[in-house]
Amino acid sequence: MSGEGRDPQAIRKLAPGKLVIASHNEGKVREIRALLAPYGIEPVSAGSLGLPEPDETGTTFVANAELKAMQAADLSGLPALADDSGLCVDALGGEPGIFSARWAGPSKDFGVAMELAEKNIAGTAVEGQPAPTRDAHFVCALALAWPDGHVEWFEGRVDGTLVWPPRGANGFGYDPMFLPNGHAETFGEMAPEAKHAMSHRADAFRQLVAAVF
Repeated sequence: MSGEGRDPQAIRKLAPGKLVIASHNEGKVREIRALLAPYGIEPVSAGSLGLPEPDETGTTFVANAELKAMQAADLSGLPALADDSGLCVDALGGEPGIFSARWAGPSKDFGVAMELAEKNIAGTAVEGQPAPTRDAHFVCALALAWPDGHVEWFEGRVDGTLVWPPRGANGFGYDPMFLPNGHAETFGEMAPEAKHAMSHRADAFRQLVAAVF
């Protein structure tokens, strides 16, 4: 969804040209490049421009995406697109949520993050009660900012369940343990084009494309 209650006619359009991808996560940068490819956009990553990573002090995915996009647009003088996304596990009350990357620690080891998620789910088990639900969903918030401070945002979601042990070496982050509803392959097993067609990021991008191109 884009900002609720806004007049669709008031949403700013994005012209072809350079666009900063405000991320230092190469997996995200690759996915966003692929999704932008058909629209005459020249993506440049924040890392290639030497832009710093801001502290993610927001309390929602949208707030963190906005602060990253606004900083990149301000420092580069170009429009900037930022993504904030994460895994929300029902049995853990929505955790890790906006802290999904932090669960991977300073070394950004998502093998550690997946083990922590699995350990925490197991820790919710109660003797004599049904096994904890393994339902989960990914959320992706996209924020598109201009150097003058204007921002548009869009939020996507995909639902699924968590498997253990993780399966597949494709994707990144928690992808190998996430099995989207209605599919037999985890995001880690899917070919990139299959994931791009139905992921939380693809959902948010469909909304962005319909609004700004």
